[in-house]
Amino acid sequence: MASSSGTSSGTTQLPNSGSEEDLQMVMNQRKQKRMLSNRESARRSRMRKQKHLDDLLAQVNKLRKENSQIITSLNITTQHYSRFESENSVLRTQMIELSTRLQSLNEIVHYMNNGIENNANGLFYDETQAATIDGFSMNPWSNNLFCVNQPIMASADIFQY
Repeated sequence: MASSSGTSSGTTQLPNSGSEEDLQMVMNQRKQKRMLSNRESARRSRMRKQKHLDDLLAQVNKLRKENSQIITSLNITTQHYSRFESENSVLRTQMIELSTRLQSLNEIVHYMNNGIENNANGLFYDETQAATIDGFSMNPWSNNLFCVNQPIMASADIFQY
């Protein structure tokens, strides 16, 4: 069912002389609209780019600040490590010295205890060769002066003479 006015599909046909001009004008309007739309799109794109750049710069600054803090912390930790390593070295040296001294003292105690026990058994001391003064031997080991379990009064008779 075609209309009698000469229109088809809802579009009006303009007269030939004006139709090219109108078509040109419509095309120019569409072109202008597209140009404005493209400019707006480009402006939005530039704004997104600028925002992304600003975000990246803020992230760079934040990471630089964190990096600076980490370097400072690392330097402090390194200083503490060096100080503790130095203190450890001194303590190790002192421990070795004290261990050596303790070992020497233990050896002395061991020899003294063995000497007292061996003297009590008569293994190292010959009483026939001992010089005595009023029955008191000049060898202190034979008198058991250093025995822990001997009462002090038993040795006090030495000083009566």
